[in-house]
Amino acid sequence: MNATDLITARETEQLSRNLLGYYEAIETASLDMLQAARDGDWDTVVKLEGACAVLIEQLKHASETRALGRDERALKSRIMQRILFNDAEIRTLAEPWLHDLSRMMGTSTDPKKMH
Repeated sequence: MNATDLITARETEQLSRNLLGYYEAIETASLDMLQAARDGDWDTVVKLEGACAVLIEQLKHASETRALGRDERALKSRIMQRILFNDAEIRTLAEPWLHDLSRMMGTSTDPKKMH
């Protein structure tokens, strides 16, 4: 499943019934973002980042009415660790690009300070 296809009305309804589905969808999007970053396709990274933002907002709303059970919380923790690992790798790949952008704009922003 491609992350850009994750936000259809039907899938949103299915995800709202299963909070873990949101976390899994965000993980899928983060993997897609990592692959796009590895390919140097920063436009796709930005698009997928937007899809993640929508999923995160939907997750916040859905979690107001349903809590995760103990086993679900353990799985959520493992998924979150993988998402954070993907995010860290994306940032590592982006740092040279951010440094070049900063230099082109004539600023001395240190990309390492961004995270």
